[in-house]
Amino acid sequence: MAAVKEQSIGDKLRALHALQQIDSKMGEIAILKGELPMEVSDLEDEITGLKTRLKKLENAVSEMDQEILAHNTNIKESEALILKYEKQLDNVKNNREFDALTKEVELQKLEIQLSQKKIREANIARETKKEALDVIATKLNQRNKDVENKKVELSKIIEKTEKEEAKLLKESDKARKDIEDRLLVSYDKIRKTYRNGLAVVTVARGACGGCFNRIPPQLQIEIGVMKKIIACEHCGRVLVDESILAGKDD
Repeated sequence: MAAVKEQSIGDKLRALHALQQIDSKMGEIAILKGELPMEVSDLEDEITGLKTRLKKLENAVSEMDQEILAHNTNIKESEALILKYEKQLDNVKNNREFDALTKEVELQKLEIQLSQKKIREANIARETKKEALDVIATKLNQRNKDVENKKVELSKIIEKTEKEEAKLLKESDKARKDIEDRLLVSYDKIRKTYRNGLAVVTVARGACGGCFNRIPPQLQIEIGVMKKIIACEHCGRVLVDESILAGKDD
């Protein structure tokens, strides 16, 4: 980076404060945009999960339909066999044949009863799965609407802030050129330390504008005259007087 022209401490503090103001505005935009993509991502993850559950339930219902169909087929086959055996009973020649055919008829009747029982059980389970499927399908439909609304909202925010963000980025680059490397390194390091990205704060009502700890009166005076760069002893942020934008220091 090109060498920064010789500056007074006041000019350095004003430059740092100006950069902080720009970066804070960029941070506000990032937060505004940052929440929505996260919400969209969370909704998309939920939709994926709902689709998986929906598919499993659809497969389960389909399997139960096949099971019910198979049992109905078994019933028809057993009924056909009963008719066959009953006709054969009319032509039996001895008790052994009669007993054998009678036993086959009873076995087929038991098969029918068992299949009917399985059908009732499958229908109950199918109804339960179907109710769960309907609930998930309704929820999935709502989540799809939610994610589309969020995407539209995000698109509008991006469109609205795109120009402002580009403008602030240029201003930030320009402001950084007026600050020496050593101060920039410290500034960026402090900004990364705190979630709100504040590295330069004003002293308001006798307290640090970052951590809100009290600043001793004598130190407040030193901050006000801007003869040296002073950091908060509690949070390490650079402290500036509220009058910093009023003009150059003497």
